[in-house]
Formats: sequence, C-alpha cells, structure tokens
Amino acid sequence: MSIKHDIETGENDLHKISGLVGDAMAQVAKLFQNELDLAKAELAEKVQRLGGAVGLFAGGAVLVIPAVVMALFALSSALISAGWSPTFAYLSAAIVAAAISGALFAVGVKRLDPRNLTPQETIRQLEKDKDTVKGMVR
Repeated sequence: MSIKHDIETGENDLHKISGLVGDAMAQVAKLFQNELDLAKAELAEKVQRLGGAVGLFAGGAVLVIPAVVMALFALSSALISAGWSPTFAYLSAAIVAAAISGALFAVGVKRLDPRNLTPQETIRQLEKDKDTVKGMVR
C-alpha cells in the first residue's frame, strides 16, 4: 500500500508542480505584455518629443529668416553710415548671421540627441523583469 500511496502522492505533486510552472509561464507572458505596452507608450512619447523638436526647429528657421535678414541689413547700413566700407560691413553682418545660425543648429542637434530618444524606463524595467524571471527559475 505504501508504494501505491507514494505513486499517488507523486502524481499529485506532479500536478501541483505543472500547475505552478503554468502559472509562472502565464505571469511571465503577462509581464512581457506589460513591458511591450510600456515600450509602446514610452516610444510614442519619444516620437512626440521628436516631432515637437523638429516642429520648433522648422518654425524657428522659417520665422527667424526675415527678421535676421532685416537686422543684418540694418547692421550693414549702420556700419556703412559709420564710415566702414560696404564690403566689410556686409562681411561683418554675414559673420553675425553665421553665429546665429550656428547657435540654432546646436540647439536643434542637442534636442535630437539619440540618448534623449532612448526608452530608458523600458530598458530599466526589462532588466528588472529579467532578474525576476531568473529568480523564478532558480
């Protein structure tokens, strides 16, 4: 009778273990789905930020061009009125324009830095999940 009892107990334990493994796999699948949802949300936020940066960059470029041109003409006119040669006055205005455009491009490039667009929270959460799954397997 002892052998029969051991076999029945072993079968019950096997059913319990298979149920636990099934539950663990279901939890891992749910965790993976949650991480995908988090990644989608975070990437959508990054794309929105990217679109905003591109929009600001384009809007700034469109709106600043007429203002800068007029300011450069005024600067050149003032320098010519102050006795500078027209060539040197226009060259000075061009240098000012180059400095302004360099600053605008630097700000735009900084906003488009790939480190700012990486889904950091998703990566951090996936690392935690990986550790959790490793702990479950042990």
